[in-house]
Amino acid sequence: MKPKFFIVTFLLALACQPIWAKIELPNIFSDNMVIQRNEKVLLWGWADTGEEVTVLTSWDNKEYKTKTSIEAKWSLEVDTPEAGGPYEINFKGNDNELVLKNVMIGEVWLASGQSNMEWSATTNKGIDNAEEEIKNANYPNIRFFTIDRRTSEYPQENIPGAWEVCTPETMKNFSAIAYFFARRLQGELDVPIGLIDNAWGGSPAEVWAPKSVFDENDDLRVPAEKVEESRWSPVSPSQLYNGMVHAITPFKIAGTIWYQGEANRNRFEIYGKLFSEMVGSWREAWGADFPFYYVQIAPFKYKERERGVQLRDVQRRVLKTIPNSGMVVVSDIATIDNIHPTNKQDVGLRLANLALKETYNSFEGEVYGPLFKEVHPQGKKIEVIFDHSAGLMSKGKKVTHFEVAGADGTYHPAKAIIKNDKVILSSKEVKEPLNVRFAWDNIAEPNLFNAAGLPASSFISE
Repeated sequence: MKPKFFIVTFLLALACQPIWAKIELPNIFSDNMVIQRNEKVLLWGWADTGEEVTVLTSWDNKEYKTKTSIEAKWSLEVDTPEAGGPYEINFKGNDNELVLKNVMIGEVWLASGQSNMEWSATTNKGIDNAEEEIKNANYPNIRFFTIDRRTSEYPQENIPGAWEVCTPETMKNFSAIAYFFARRLQGELDVPIGLIDNAWGGSPAEVWAPKSVFDENDDLRVPAEKVEESRWSPVSPSQLYNGMVHAITPFKIAGTIWYQGEANRNRFEIYGKLFSEMVGSWREAWGADFPFYYVQIAPFKYKERERGVQLRDVQRRVLKTIPNSGMVVVSDIATIDNIHPTNKQDVGLRLANLALKETYNSFEGEVYGPLFKEVHPQGKKIEVIFDHSAGLMSKGKKVTHFEVAGADGTYHPAKAIIKNDKVILSSKEVKEPLNVRFAWDNIAEPNLFNAAGLPASSFISE
């Protein structure tokens, strides 16, 4: 055999070797990660076709075996104990061995949405008390995974990134709301907390929903295909779901926190259904009805009249249609001249208190502000009843931002009196009030609170 022919034959043989000649893992599995406690957790990856993969978990010294499929993929479930660590997970194939170190077992939460969730202590104007918060961010049992921005026309099987331990250096560029959420959970539950951040500033909800949502709902698909291009984010339906969500859906999580909606204010009429379908599709993809806690968008001086408050009202209403969900109101910590309020501490705290009460049953306090329930017309007056109204009060001499309308549908400012945790309204301009609206303005910062110091949500009773 001639030397030249031999070399060519050898190189062709190398080129024909299987792509996954060695066992490989998706990036969501790395040193320093957190996996969900007290669960059957899926581990997966790639290797040569038919290759035997052995996994050893150090928390119980248990060995698991599986074989790679014809698609060169493998997966298996491992049992996780109560919270603890650090542990190691050993993966062994025919030709290589991988060891993940400093693995913790605890609670894993996904943080998603647009810029207010993406915002870090060092983004633009940063956050309140940023220097002190960064300096004190030494929490070895809080771990971060940031999914870099990626778009795709088709669902991807891997995403870029690696787990990091919470330090001042890593915290300062991570989602501030997610960090404060985790800090509160970790302090209360005393278990490791893992955070996966895949937020993208300016993103509309349409890009976070999978293709199935639009295939099954023409009333969502048609407007989604007409969303105007943006300088901040891709707008094609499902692009961010495909690039930043799909790959992690096999990874067990405890729940999701979400802050988004500003980019959908001009399509508020369909946002309720779109949001509900998106949440449902995520739960279906994960195979779990995990809790989904979200932030109602803050007051801001949008150029479009009433669009901000209309979106807030949709978010309030959809709370009743999405099971195992919760909403926090932030009208009292808004900055109407800045769409990015710098008080991220209280947002994270309110989300964490929701989770502590609803998911972990470890918080006894009130976690909701007053939420509109119903109105009772009473001749010249009308009574407004709220849920979560214990200790209803105004922070000021008079209750502000209430309006009433009669049969003609025209709203007028109303005098408001709090009585027995209800609000009684009247107006000289409306002889027989039938409907009520509250804080019905993009920049409304009303002064109605409950005893827990949480603000009432804007609403319209029609």
